[in-house]
Amino acid sequence: MKKDVRILLVGEPRVGKTSLIMSLVSEEFPEEVPPRAEEITIPADVTPERVPTHIVDYSEAEQNDEQLYHEISQANVICIVYAVNNKNSIDKVTSRWIPLINERTDKDSRLPLILVGNKSDLVEYSSMETILPIMNQYTEIETCVECSAKNLKNISELFYYAQKAVLHPTGPLYCPEEKEMKPACIKALTRIFRISDQDNDGTLNDAELNFFQRICFNTPLAPQALEDVKNVVRKNVSDGVADNGLTLKGFLFLHTLFIQRGRHETTWTVLRRFGYDDDLELTPEYLFPLLRIPPDCTTELNHHAYLFLQSIFDKHDLDRDCALSTDELKDLFKVFPYMPWGPDVNNTVCTNERGWITYQGFLSQWTLTTYLDVQRCLEYLGYLGYSILAEQESQASAITVTRDKKIDLQKKQTQRNVFRCNVVGMKGCGKSGVLQALLGRNLMRQRQIRAEHKSYYAINTVYVYGQEKYLLLHDVSDSEFLTDAETVCDVVCLVYDVSNPKSFEYCVRIFKQHFMDSRIPCLVVAAKSDLHEVRQEYSISPAEFCKKHKMPPPQAFTCNTVDMPSKDIFVKLTTMAMYPHARLRCMCACNRCTFCICQNFLNSDLLQSVKNKLFTAVLNSQFLTAARESEVRWVKMMNSLGFDICSYLRYLLMLSHTVNCKLCMCVKRLRPHIDELGAMLLADEESSIMHQVHAVSFVEDSIFMESSLGPRLLEDRHVTQADLKSSTFWLRASFGATVFAFLGFAMYKALIKQR
Repeated sequence: MKKDVRILLVGEPRVGKTSLIMSLVSEEFPEEVPPRAEEITIPADVTPERVPTHIVDYSEAEQNDEQLYHEISQANVICIVYAVNNKNSIDKVTSRWIPLINERTDKDSRLPLILVGNKSDLVEYSSMETILPIMNQYTEIETCVECSAKNLKNISELFYYAQKAVLHPTGPLYCPEEKEMKPACIKALTRIFRISDQDNDGTLNDAELNFFQRICFNTPLAPQALEDVKNVVRKNVSDGVADNGLTLKGFLFLHTLFIQRGRHETTWTVLRRFGYDDDLELTPEYLFPLLRIPPDCTTELNHHAYLFLQSIFDKHDLDRDCALSTDELKDLFKVFPYMPWGPDVNNTVCTNERGWITYQGFLSQWTLTTYLDVQRCLEYLGYLGYSILAEQESQASAITVTRDKKIDLQKKQTQRNVFRCNVVGMKGCGKSGVLQALLGRNLMRQRQIRAEHKSYYAINTVYVYGQEKYLLLHDVSDSEFLTDAETVCDVVCLVYDVSNPKSFEYCVRIFKQHFMDSRIPCLVVAAKSDLHEVRQEYSISPAEFCKKHKMPPPQAFTCNTVDMPSKDIFVKLTTMAMYPHARLRCMCACNRCTFCICQNFLNSDLLQSVKNKLFTAVLNSQFLTAARESEVRWVKMMNSLGFDICSYLRYLLMLSHTVNCKLCMCVKRLRPHIDELGAMLLADEESSIMHQVHAVSFVEDSIFMESSLGPRLLEDRHVTQADLKSSTFWLRASFGATVFAFLGFAMYKALIKQR
């Protein structure tokens, strides 16, 4: 709606233009009338439409033609005043004023005109018989009002109609010659009907009509009023009411009736509530509400937006198969001025075996649009009527702007739900296969994709530690010349073909050029692992390269499977994107079991200092006590080791050959990491490597001899069986306490981070 209204009064001299303005302001007829009244502004709280109104007078005696043309260009509505007792002034309406005004305005945007017959107090007849043919000839004439400045007759009504002609024009809505609504108005009201039909049954039931009435006019309809409306429609339109609900024909008939009875402000109130301007186009303010997005922040849909989209999906999934067929998708997008999704969408999100977008795929596509182009997402939500149906101020309330990624890195945690992975690799290395594998498609299904329908994006949900996250894969087609925007992502997937000897060297070159010095985690994927692996033409192997640059080892991957390809690499990629500060080295492929969770946190950089302190405390409090309670030779052995945890774990591992228990089996399982833990937690930093090796050999020889010689040899060495059992018991108990303390602490931290 316009912020203000500017009314210009024109006409022949001495027809009473100035008298009308002064009578409105003073509410009495002026004794002395000046040649021209000054511009008058009526405050918004005084006018019926609550809009400031400016009234401008024109005097031929005081103003020239240039000033007249300027006033016409500034006006929103023009009142052509004539005297009902002066036939010449009536003739001048068509011979001078209307042609003059039309010459100064565009044909497609003619100003609304009001014909004002003044001095009605001087005659006993009406001029309407003369004026009606003029009104029928010129469609820009909104209405005609006969008034009297002297008797104050219809003065307020005159300016109310002028204001109404600006705020609620008839021209865009109705064609008087054909006595029906214009196509643009029908199109807009049809969209409004489809949005309001929330169950998609083709009719507006009582609940939907009441909701429509409430959001447009802030008041519901009484049950009797609803029945009266339906009865009026039934009498005039045969199929206007069906199943006690208002059909589209009935809905359009009601608005036609409002306009014909001069209540077009009712139709305009509905149109403006649904975002339309005076030209019956959706306004930019409605489609693109203000949304501030700071640098290094991303956009996601919030919980309310997903609930709204779920209701839209359920509304159009008529066969309840949790997928939208081609016809159902077209029906959904009938409220759009164009088809927003192309055939490539079917290769971007999950579909069923018939190629129809599933419920998960539907939400994924909206998530993708929000992440890549939030303005387009706001536009689409506007077409669907999000702000109306969700009763929100605008579509901006559906968007969550995430915090700066730098803050996530500082706090070492993130609240984001969508993570972007750039897939980089030589042409033909299998990048498209990786993208389609995220959607659960094997090689056989991928071969059915037409080249013109190929998508460079794929998005699907991935579960990490029980949390549902969206992983967005982007196939960077021209990896040789990456722009700054193409290097912005959460994780990088470097794909090489195991059967192509030049493939890995290409990945290395891209890595060193763009990602080696960045904080973006990278994962190397050995694609087409079902083929024969050849030696890569690079100085070191892919495994050695990953180890050198502190990356996870290359992940074997193939989409040439009978069923769906494995999603292990996608779990790894999402985990690396969620925790870029931690060096995650999962020991198995699931990344969801308790053991993997513990390993990830135990091996993360975040817990390094905590591990050191915990091990030191346990060693000082438990291991020393156990050693002192054992025989003197155990104390000497531990002292010679300098509390070297690496050698101590090796000792327990050796002991497990003779003592078969669950604790020792756990030690066996941890054997690949004993060296790493021992090196990290070495208590005596001054012990030399040779001294540690000598100590380890001493322990292994001692345990081997004690476990193999038997009671007689033990007696010769003056070590009783009871002493051996006592020593073994305390060592096993102390190590058990250490392991359980670690696992308990890691589980605690994992649960805290998830919350």
